[in-house]
Amino acid sequence: MQSWMIEMMEQFGYIGIFLLIAIENIFPPIPSEVILTFGGTMTTFSTLTVPGVILAATGGSITGAVILYKAGNLLDVGRLEKVIDRWGHVLHLNKKDIYKADHWFNDYGYWTVLVCRVIPFLRSLISIPAGMARMRFSLFLLFTTIGTFVWNLLLVYAGALFGESWEQIVLFVDMYAAIIYALVGAGLTILLFLLAVKRK
Repeated sequence: MQSWMIEMMEQFGYIGIFLLIAIENIFPPIPSEVILTFGGTMTTFSTLTVPGVILAATGGSITGAVILYKAGNLLDVGRLEKVIDRWGHVLHLNKKDIYKADHWFNDYGYWTVLVCRVIPFLRSLISIPAGMARMRFSLFLLFTTIGTFVWNLLLVYAGALFGESWEQIVLFVDMYAAIIYALVGAGLTILLFLLAVKRK
């Protein structure tokens, strides 16, 4: 997959970067760190520029995020209620849990969107609950743009700085992602434990 992405970027330049990042936002397993850092490296031996790569990547990120946001719009609270009515006893969820989550996202969702834009994997998926919560689209775009711009800026500049050693940055980002996933997993485990204790 990595060689295919690199080949596409070398062949199509900014358009290739835009398309790859848009696809990465919709299908998170595609690693944005490879696209962004190699895009930065390309600025050292091609006609691509750092600002151009950042803008192309940011445009792709926003496009992918909007698609997932619109997909989230289709999964509104009403439809989730039907799922809970049918499967709630299996999932140990009730309608109150949906309302609590929806209310929480309405209160803190904007900052959640901003923070998650610099966390691998979550940076893509956060668009779905934002759409489900009917987050104001203009603010969703604003926080998405800020978060993705910062993420793209850091990795593209790092790729330009490290040059041919760009793969070291990918390894560092993978370590960063593993730590974040471990913390999120631990947090969810504690939360589920507390909920189980509360139900008992």
